[in-house]
Amino acid sequence: MARRFKPSISTQFFLGILALTTLVWILRGVAILTFLPGLVLWILLLCTIGAGIFASLQRMR
Repeated sequence: MARRFKPSISTQFFLGILALTTLVWILRGVAILTFLPGLVLWILLLCTIGAGIFASLQRMR
C-alpha cells in the first residue's frame, strides 16, 4: 500500500490562502472583481508570504 502524504495544518492554511489570492487576482484581472481596491490584493499577497514563511518554519522544527 502506498502511504499518502498528509500536509500539516500550517501547510493547508498556506495553500488555502494561496488559492484565494490566485482566485482574486484572476477575477480582478478579468474585470469581475474590479470593485476591490488594490490594497486588498496586496494584503492577500502579504498574508500568503507570511503563511508560507510560517509553514516552512514549522516544517523545519
